[in-house]
Amino acid sequence: MKTIVCKFLLILLFVSCNQTNDNTSNDKQIKLKTNMEVIEQQGVITKVSTKNFEETYNSLKETIADNPNLKIIAELDHQGNSTSVGLKLNPTRIIMFGNPKLGTPLMQSSQTTGLDLPQKIMVWQDDQDMVKVSYNNPEYLKQRHGIEEKDEVLEKISEALNKITNVAIGL
Repeated sequence: MKTIVCKFLLILLFVSCNQTNDNTSNDKQIKLKTNMEVIEQQGVITKVSTKNFEETYNSLKETIADNPNLKIIAELDHQGNSTSVGLKLNPTRIIMFGNPKLGTPLMQSSQTTGLDLPQKIMVWQDDQDMVKVSYNNPEYLKQRHGIEEKDEVLEKISEALNKITNVAIGL
């Protein structure tokens, strides 16, 4: 009987977590999925790296820089910025990069897409010292900005981001 009650309570917990959109339930869902290689939530794809922070970041940067279709626009060191004002933050860096041949058609469909372009990939280390790589899911950008008739472009972007991040995390 205890087993049935426990299973029922777990199902209720799962259903209630999936039906609410507040940050608390989202945090619980993330914690439940921490053993997964890829976590998708609120339009963000996160992958767990097999490498340390520096190796992951350097691999990501090198992969982007070596691609003739991509151009690194900027690099942000959130940890360095936090330290400069006396605050602590786990290692967190972002590489912003773009390919106008793919990004421009999205902005032609919906100019507000420019809020999320150029593309960004974040390398970060969590409180358990797990190194992760996160980026916007292009499908989410499609929904967020109402992009129409650009499925082929979005698929190319999705494939490129998947390949770039797989190299960075050591897959």
